[in-house]
Amino acid sequence: MKIAVLAGDGIGPEITAQAQRVLTALKSDGLKLELESGLLGGCAVDVTGEPFPEATRKLVTKADAVLLGAVGGPKYDSLPREKRPEQGLLAIRKELNLFANLRPAILYPELASVSTLKPEVVSGLDILIVRELTGDIYFGQPRGIEQRNGQRVGFNTMIYSEMEIRRIAHVAFQAARKRKGRLCSVDKMNVLECTQLWRDVVIETAKDYPEISLSHMLVDNAAMQLVRDPKQFDVIVTGNMFGDILSDEASMLTGSIGMLPSASLDEQNKGLYEPIHGSAPDIAGKDVANPLATILSVAMMLRYSFAQEDAALRIENAVRKVLAQGFRTSDIYEPGMKKVGTIEMGDAVLANL
Repeated sequence: MKIAVLAGDGIGPEITAQAQRVLTALKSDGLKLELESGLLGGCAVDVTGEPFPEATRKLVTKADAVLLGAVGGPKYDSLPREKRPEQGLLAIRKELNLFANLRPAILYPELASVSTLKPEVVSGLDILIVRELTGDIYFGQPRGIEQRNGQRVGFNTMIYSEMEIRRIAHVAFQAARKRKGRLCSVDKMNVLECTQLWRDVVIETAKDYPEISLSHMLVDNAAMQLVRDPKQFDVIVTGNMFGDILSDEASMLTGSIGMLPSASLDEQNKGLYEPIHGSAPDIAGKDVANPLATILSVAMMLRYSFAQEDAALRIENAVRKVLAQGFRTSDIYEPGMKKVGTIEMGDAVLANL
């Protein structure tokens, strides 16, 4: 199993180092893994001048899965847009055709009091957001900033084809089939023709899944419902921009953005796995970042790309034990718990593994 490791920027190298320790431990136990590192994002710009250099493109193309830390930082904000670290992330998604982004939002019982919502509202939370990742306004053409009538005008195009909608809908219905059998499709069909098509195609696709209960919700209402009654949701499927916003909102229900992993998959389940948080340059190098989301991303990798369910469960159970034992990084710390840094949290996970 060939894994490309792209540590990236900010806290990326620190958190991926702990995830690699977990992979090394599993390798020692007999899992056949091969890890190779590459550059993506700001670190790639620093070395090569490009956020997604050719050497990295070749590396991720031949790999069976990709583990990513995080990209970006304010030092790159003044670069031309095509040279910014985030363009590397968009480029790798496009290169590998990673159209399906799976973002679980699970609240561990030990962290119920850390959430900004009341425990009775979020206790037992377990949501999966399925976000389309290679279409929508982030990739649509035409786009740009130009002069019109003597002033600057910025424009982007929201666009989806029937095929793009249908394939992400299939992913979501199949995910719902493995969970509680409920799927909520989020759109803005009352205003946007693009998302009217989204709703129409999702309804058509639902005919293949008669056992799944399908509902629809406008995105503004969905944002409200996530903080009013989040446990009403099981699986949510939505477009790229709406999914970007709603999945970050859902992450905060769980107590910390540092707890949530993600998978971005192609049609053969080759995937890129990363924590959903950013590069956090303000805490980089301070040994305070939470590595659990990255470690849990490894569990998702083993489950979705390599069908190693037992190994995935070992990692997830180790994380649960760590939390039950009271280990906390600063983002999830409460008085009375054991405050630890990035490396110590990795130590605790390995001890429980």
